[in-house]
Amino acid sequence: MDLTLSEPYRELQAEIRAFIREWGHLSPKVGGGRKRPDRKTLDWQKRLVEHGYAGRTIPKEYGGFGAKPDVMAAAVIAQEFAAANVYAGLTNQGISMLVPTLLEVGTEAQKRAYIERTIRGDLIWCQGYSEPGNGSDLANAQTRAELRDGHWVVNGQKIWTSSAHYADMMFLLCRTEPDAKKHDGLSYLLLSMDSPGLERRPLKTMTGRSEFNEVFFTDVKVPADQIVLGRGKGWHVANVTLKHERLMIGDAGKMSARLEQLITLLQTTEIDGVKLIAMPEFRDRLLRLQGEVMAWKAHNLRLLTEASQDIDSGIKRMIVKYGGTMLGFRLSSLAVDALGAAGLPFADLAEEAEADDATTWNIDYMYDVGLMIGGGSNNIQKNIIGERGLDLPREPKVQNAAVIGGR
Repeated sequence: MDLTLSEPYRELQAEIRAFIREWGHLSPKVGGGRKRPDRKTLDWQKRLVEHGYAGRTIPKEYGGFGAKPDVMAAAVIAQEFAAANVYAGLTNQGISMLVPTLLEVGTEAQKRAYIERTIRGDLIWCQGYSEPGNGSDLANAQTRAELRDGHWVVNGQKIWTSSAHYADMMFLLCRTEPDAKKHDGLSYLLLSMDSPGLERRPLKTMTGRSEFNEVFFTDVKVPADQIVLGRGKGWHVANVTLKHERLMIGDAGKMSARLEQLITLLQTTEIDGVKLIAMPEFRDRLLRLQGEVMAWKAHNLRLLTEASQDIDSGIKRMIVKYGGTMLGFRLSSLAVDALGAAGLPFADLAEEAEADDATTWNIDYMYDVGLMIGGGSNNIQKNIIGERGLDLPREPKVQNAAVIGGR
């Protein structure tokens, strides 16, 4: 197999390397969990968009670079940024989930109102899906919205809402058709987080930061035209978004960047004068992970190829969230083990502050544990893969839990 890049991609590679040499010193630090972008990150994001390294395939009329989808170009960009340990741009819920959703099913007005500001980082979004008591049954959402005098009036509660404490906007799944079947009664609304009647309550995680939130709605008004695709179409739109969320969580570019950081860590850390990368126990784990990352990159390229050809990847797409979170956790686990006693200090910093290496790896390690639960827990993901992807028998449902154990 010839892995040599053809001339156009060698030119792109050279262009990226020149960009990194000139501007790489302005890059924010890679890693450290989810936090509101600071001015340094926003300036960097805008520079990436202008050069076509972020928002590359977003049409120019919506603020993007306007390039045609190109699997190899995307791979070259990700590879070069990862190899240089340079921040490859924002991958938050607005950019990675809402923007492709609006491009697929949004109105022209919605695309023009939100996409450019979102990909440049000026508009931060959160996802209003999960609710107390509903577990992983997303279709059972009970937050309601009624149409009154040109506005949707929203009442209810969401939980585990990532980034809601600093987000500007929310894409919300709510029930607008109470008499319809549960999957047919949902709608997908876009609303401001500054709306009167909306209350955010941050939930602090084991990282010491508030990654998630409770959000309460009391007669929150949303303009009637801020609905995506139409009444009762929320389940379809929500699944379009989830498709992109799971690809975001398992992003191969992030895994490659983390692997490069890990290699650097093992090459520069010593015990009694011996570098960690020379120790068999660390070198063996690193080589195994390097092989997994290479396989993961190949898998993501296959998905990109099929997406560019409008092929439904089916089970190959389903495994991204599960496999990506497991791989990410193993990478950060090796880093924490390698740091040893040096990795014990954990700085309690403001969320916008740039952490030291030990704190950054510890935040990533604990954050990865959460990712195996958030976005659809990995146990649920395995059920989905087995039932929908492999056509295995569906998991039996317990009709009356009290019967178990003879009670």
